[in-house]
Amino acid sequence: MEGTTILSLILFAALMTGTPGPNNMMVTASGANFGYWRSVPHITGISVGMASMISLLAAGLGIIFERYPIVHDVLKVVGCAYLLFLAWKIATSGGMSKTKQQVNAQPMSIFSAALFQYVNPKAWMMSATAVSTFAVGGEHYWLSITMIVTVFFVVGFACVSLWTATGVVIRCWLTSERRTIRFNKVMGGLTAACVTMIW
Repeated sequence: MEGTTILSLILFAALMTGTPGPNNMMVTASGANFGYWRSVPHITGISVGMASMISLLAAGLGIIFERYPIVHDVLKVVGCAYLLFLAWKIATSGGMSKTKQQVNAQPMSIFSAALFQYVNPKAWMMSATAVSTFAVGGEHYWLSITMIVTVFFVVGFACVSLWTATGVVIRCWLTSERRTIRFNKVMGGLTAACVTMIW
């Protein structure tokens, strides 16, 4: 890849992973409720999920979507349903004593966050666009895919971390159960609203 192409890829990755969406709404809520370090598995899972999706699409998985469009539609429905479930969990969390909250509530694991990418239509769109736009043909194909995966992992981790850090800053404001309840309801509502971006 040429320098200008790599720069374009970095900007594309930053735009795709840094703008509002299901992942960023959830990690903001996670940062506010659990702090940054306890949210790192969630952040890492997002990057791992994206990297694996890009790799699978590069290996030919995208052909399935071309031949069987119904698969994409099913993923959208499943993704929306799961996203609404997660939004409900966020909206109904909090509002309890810190001790009880720490026992009952847990941040998303690496595996769960990575798996969520496979039912997240925005993640599929980002991955497919990245491969179709920045992959080069011929003998350098897999080298370009490695570059795409690396850029998305690093840039995505950084951008999602910023959203998590925003949640950590908000955490300082959540000094009462009432504020925590309100915040989680708002974040749950914003996460649910991301469904409209899918359709």
